[in-house]
Amino acid sequence: RLELVKDLFVFSCYTGLSYTDVMNLNEDNITFGIDGGKWIITNRQKIHNNVKIPLLPIAEELIEKYKEHINTKKTKTLFPNTSNKKLNSSLKEIAYLCKIKKNLTCHIARHTFATTINSNGI
Repeated sequence: RLELVKDLFVFSCYTGLSYTDVMNLNEDNITFGIDGGKWIITNRQKIHNNVKIPLLPIAEELIEKYKEHINTKKTKTLFPNTSNKKLNSSLKEIAYLCKIKKNLTCHIARHTFATTINSNGI
């Protein structure tokens, strides 16, 4: 369970997508861009706008990791489904085990994307 939680958090760090948007991703959201690279194209649920995000290698590895998972095959999503409440609770457990003082939540991953990945020109 903690491995999935870690993977979902890291995926959000590399895509900037919210919990809901990650849980709704499916294979139709992955496409090749004019640059020849893979991109995530999705409609953000909360604000209903279309976003295009380059699929960075680490994020792509995480998608591949869960491709054959029984729950992703059943739901046809890229990741096994878990509730936001369980995810955030598990993130708090990880933070405690790692002695991280920050209140670790799914939303923090989006901030990480904005301050590290996105601000470095990707």
